[in-house]
Amino acid sequence: MASKPAKRFYRKKIELFRLIDKIKLWPSRKGVLHGIRTIEKIGDQARITTHCNKAFVVNNSRTSRAARWLRNKWFKGTCSKCRIPDWKMEKYASTRFTRHQGSMLLKDDDRR
Repeated sequence: MASKPAKRFYRKKIELFRLIDKIKLWPSRKGVLHGIRTIEKIGDQARITTHCNKAFVVNNSRTSRAARWLRNKWFKGTCSKCRIPDWKMEKYASTRFTRHQGSMLLKDDDRR
C-alpha cells in the first residue's frame, strides 16, 4: 500500500518563476493543467515549453492568473498529451500555501 505524500508548505506570495520552477505545472486559460518541460528566463520574463510542445512567454508576477490558479489549485483537468503522472498530482494536492509559514523557495544565491 502506497503512503500519502508528506504535506509541503510554501509561502503564499512568492514569485511565479520560483513557484513553477518547483512545481513544474502550468494552468492554461481553459483550466487544463500542463507539465512544464523547460523554463528559459529572460530578465523579468520567461519562455515556457510544455510537454505537449506548446511554448509561450510569461511575466514574473505574484498576483497573476497563473500564480493564483496554482496556489488555489483551480483546474478542470490535466492535459492528455503531457501525461502528468499520478504521483505528481498527489504531491501537488498535498502542497499547502500559507501566509506566515513555509519555504520561500529561495536558492543558495538569494540567501546571501
